[in-house]
Amino acid sequence: MLELRDINVSYGRRAVIHDLSITVPDGKVVTLVGSNGAGKTTVLKTISGLVRPTSGTIMFDGKPIERMEPHDIISTGVVQIPEGRLLFKDMSVAEHIELGGIRAHSGGRTEAERLAWVYELFPILRERREQKAGTLSGGQQQMLAIARGIMANPRCLMLDEPSLGLAPIMVDQLADAIRALNENGITILLVEQRVDLALRLADRGYVLETGRIVIEDAADSLLENPRVKEAYLGA
Repeated sequence: MLELRDINVSYGRRAVIHDLSITVPDGKVVTLVGSNGAGKTTVLKTISGLVRPTSGTIMFDGKPIERMEPHDIISTGVVQIPEGRLLFKDMSVAEHIELGGIRAHSGGRTEAERLAWVYELFPILRERREQKAGTLSGGQQQMLAIARGIMANPRCLMLDEPSLGLAPIMVDQLADAIRALNENGITILLVEQRVDLALRLADRGYVLETGRIVIEDAADSLLENPRVKEAYLGA
């Protein structure tokens, strides 16, 4: 479904992503893990069109998207949930959810069906729909950011550090939501600081170090990989 081939990215004269190739098959959960500063968020921003690659191709359903505008990429069904949520603190929950549907990919669930699904996944958002986003807890804000993304009718959903700053109980709820999204047909590319969580949710993983893929394997194999265990799992 989503394939990056030999992607290079630079900020000015500084190269930050080097010959990166990853594949996210239809219906699967793929995770991109690595330390802070490895380039994970840059990869997602490049897929989203917020950063332009200096070379390489990004294919979605067999069509190149690396030169498309961000809003057009959303309309193809590739949607990013950004790190830090990036909500508008003075807008209500309902307004954020409505905003998410503006550039929705056509086909699949109707807007009404997506709204019902959002409230099924995150019942608290129905209760708080008139509440301003800035007054929500961190966990509720993350739910809202994901809900806004769901309203765009994603076929491939990219999640950037979704558990950042959340209490353990909220992390568990988030993991359940990610599983539910995937079980309902949404392909997921996950960037997550908690490598153990990411690999337990994923089918396949890529390890990124200083802008290069250094290991790729099935997620369960990466959990047992001595290099991954020593570097990221505290073993």
